[in-house]
Amino acid sequence: MRMNRLTLTAAGIAGAAALLAVPAEASAAQTAATTTVTCGASGLQAGLSTKVCAEVTGDSVQLYGQISLAGPPSPGTPWPQTVELLTGLSGNVVGGASLGSVSGRTLFTASTVQVRGVGGTVACGSTVHGSFSVATYPWAPAPVTVDVVVPC
Repeated sequence: MRMNRLTLTAAGIAGAAALLAVPAEASAAQTAATTTVTCGASGLQAGLSTKVCAEVTGDSVQLYGQISLAGPPSPGTPWPQTVELLTGLSGNVVGGASLGSVSGRTLFTASTVQVRGVGGTVACGSTVHGSFSVATYPWAPAPVTVDVVVPC
Protein backbone atom coordinates (compact mmCIF):
# COMPACT_ATOMS: atom_id res chain seq x y z
CA MET A 1 0.00 0.00 0.00
CA ARG A 2 2.85 2.36 0.85
CA MET A 3 4.37 1.82 -2.60
CA ASN A 4 1.10 2.78 -4.30
CA ARG A 5 0.90 6.04 -2.35
CA LEU A 6 4.46 6.96 -3.30
CA THR A 7 3.79 6.07 -6.91
CA LEU A 8 0.59 8.12 -6.95
CA THR A 9 2.31 11.08 -5.27
CA ALA A 10 5.18 10.98 -7.75
CA ALA A 11 2.77 10.74 -10.66
CA GLY A 12 0.77 13.67 -9.26
CA ILE A 13 3.89 15.82 -8.91
CA ALA A 14 5.03 14.96 -12.42
CA GLY A 15 1.59 15.77 -13.80
CA ALA A 16 1.46 19.10 -11.94
CA ALA A 17 4.92 20.01 -13.23
CA ALA A 18 3.83 19.22 -16.77
CA LEU A 19 0.73 21.39 -16.40
CA LEU A 20 2.73 24.27 -14.95
CA ALA A 21 5.18 24.12 -17.87
CA VAL A 22 2.44 24.61 -20.49
CA PRO A 23 1.56 28.22 -19.59
CA ALA A 24 5.23 29.20 -19.77
CA GLU A 25 5.50 27.83 -23.31
CA ALA A 26 2.21 29.45 -24.32
CA SER A 27 3.38 32.73 -22.81
CA ALA A 28 6.61 32.62 -24.84
CA ALA A 29 4.62 32.00 -28.02
CA GLN A 30 2.32 34.95 -27.27
CA THR A 31 5.29 37.25 -26.66
CA ALA A 32 6.80 36.31 -30.02
CA ALA A 33 3.60 37.40 -31.80
CA THR A 34 3.31 40.82 -30.13
CA THR A 35 2.21 43.61 -32.46
CA THR A 36 3.71 47.07 -32.01
CA VAL A 37 1.95 50.08 -33.54
CA THR A 38 3.92 53.24 -34.34
CA CYS A 39 2.19 56.32 -35.76
CA GLY A 40 3.64 59.45 -37.29
CA ALA A 41 2.53 62.93 -36.34
CA SER A 42 -1.05 63.88 -37.15
CA GLY A 43 -1.71 66.37 -39.90
CA LEU A 44 -4.59 68.39 -41.25
CA GLN A 45 -5.66 67.43 -44.75
CA ALA A 46 -8.94 68.29 -46.45
CA GLY A 47 -10.10 69.83 -43.17
CA LEU A 48 -9.67 66.49 -41.35
CA SER A 49 -7.09 65.00 -39.00
CA THR A 50 -4.94 62.32 -40.64
CA LYS A 51 -2.07 60.06 -39.61
CA VAL A 52 -0.19 57.06 -40.92
CA CYS A 53 0.75 54.09 -38.73
CA ALA A 54 2.87 50.95 -39.00
CA GLU A 55 1.88 47.66 -37.32
CA VAL A 56 4.97 45.48 -36.79
CA THR A 57 4.59 41.81 -35.83
CA GLY A 58 7.92 40.01 -36.00
CA ASP A 59 9.21 40.74 -39.50
CA SER A 60 5.76 41.60 -40.90
CA VAL A 61 4.87 45.27 -41.40
CA GLN A 62 1.40 46.55 -42.29
CA LEU A 63 0.81 50.25 -42.95
CA TYR A 64 -2.48 52.08 -42.63
CA GLY A 65 -3.71 55.64 -42.94
CA GLN A 66 -6.34 56.98 -40.59
CA ILE A 67 -8.85 59.80 -41.12
CA SER A 68 -10.91 61.40 -38.33
CA LEU A 69 -12.55 64.68 -37.47
CA ALA A 70 -10.02 67.33 -36.42
CA GLY A 71 -12.32 68.31 -33.56
CA PRO A 72 -15.98 68.45 -32.67
CA PRO A 73 -18.17 69.87 -35.43
CA SER A 74 -19.07 73.54 -35.02
CA PRO A 75 -22.75 74.35 -34.55
CA GLY A 76 -24.46 74.79 -37.89
CA THR A 77 -21.88 72.77 -39.86
CA PRO A 78 -23.14 70.10 -42.23
CA TRP A 79 -21.66 67.13 -40.30
CA PRO A 80 -22.36 64.28 -40.45
CA GLN A 81 -22.38 64.65 -44.20
CA THR A 82 -20.58 62.11 -46.37
CA VAL A 83 -17.45 63.42 -48.09
CA GLU A 84 -15.66 61.59 -50.88
CA LEU A 85 -11.90 61.80 -50.37
CA LEU A 86 -9.04 60.92 -52.69
CA THR A 87 -6.60 58.89 -50.60
CA GLY A 88 -3.14 57.49 -51.21
CA LEU A 89 -1.10 55.15 -49.02
CA SER A 90 2.39 53.94 -49.89
CA GLY A 91 5.34 52.31 -48.20
CA ASN A 92 8.88 51.22 -48.87
CA VAL A 93 11.95 49.85 -47.17
CA VAL A 94 14.40 52.75 -46.98
CA GLY A 95 17.06 52.09 -49.61
CA GLY A 96 15.20 49.01 -50.79
CA ALA A 97 11.99 47.54 -52.11
CA SER A 98 8.53 49.02 -52.32
CA LEU A 99 5.87 47.61 -49.99
CA GLY A 100 3.21 48.74 -52.45
CA SER A 101 0.71 51.53 -52.72
CA VAL A 102 -3.05 51.96 -52.84
CA SER A 103 -5.02 54.95 -54.02
CA GLY A 104 -8.64 55.60 -54.61
CA ARG A 105 -11.78 57.12 -53.24
CA THR A 106 -12.71 56.80 -49.58
CA LEU A 107 -16.05 57.86 -48.10
CA PHE A 108 -15.87 59.69 -44.79
CA THR A 109 -18.82 60.73 -42.63
CA ALA A 110 -17.86 61.48 -39.03
CA SER A 111 -16.42 58.19 -37.77
CA THR A 112 -12.74 57.32 -37.95
CA VAL A 113 -11.82 55.52 -41.19
CA GLN A 114 -8.71 53.48 -41.96
CA VAL A 115 -7.15 52.88 -45.37
CA ARG A 116 -5.15 49.62 -45.50
CA GLY A 117 -3.49 47.37 -48.05
CA VAL A 118 0.25 48.15 -47.96
CA GLY A 119 2.85 45.97 -46.25
CA GLY A 120 4.92 42.84 -46.33
CA THR A 121 7.82 40.94 -44.82
CA VAL A 122 10.83 43.10 -44.00
CA ALA A 123 14.31 42.12 -42.79
CA CYS A 124 14.98 42.98 -39.16
CA GLY A 125 16.97 46.17 -38.69
CA SER A 126 15.42 47.73 -41.81
CA THR A 127 13.66 51.09 -41.72
CA VAL A 128 10.19 51.27 -43.23
CA HIS A 129 8.83 54.58 -44.54
CA GLY A 130 5.08 55.08 -44.93
CA SER A 131 3.17 58.00 -46.45
CA PHE A 132 -0.56 58.82 -46.44
CA SER A 133 -2.34 61.62 -48.26
CA VAL A 134 -5.92 62.87 -48.42
CA ALA A 135 -7.41 65.40 -50.81
CA THR A 136 -10.79 66.77 -51.81
CA TYR A 137 -11.67 69.91 -53.71
CA PRO A 138 -10.43 72.59 -52.94
CA TRP A 139 -7.78 71.04 -50.63
CA ALA A 140 -4.59 69.56 -52.05
CA PRO A 141 -2.91 66.61 -50.32
CA ALA A 142 -0.36 67.29 -47.57
CA PRO A 143 1.07 63.82 -46.86
CA VAL A 144 1.79 62.61 -43.34
CA THR A 145 4.64 60.12 -42.84
CA VAL A 146 6.00 57.53 -40.45
CA ASP A 147 9.40 55.86 -40.22
CA VAL A 148 9.83 52.72 -38.13
CA VAL A 149 12.72 50.31 -37.62
CA VAL A 150 11.83 46.60 -37.67
CA PRO A 151 13.37 45.14 -34.49
CA CYS A 152 15.62 42.10 -34.48
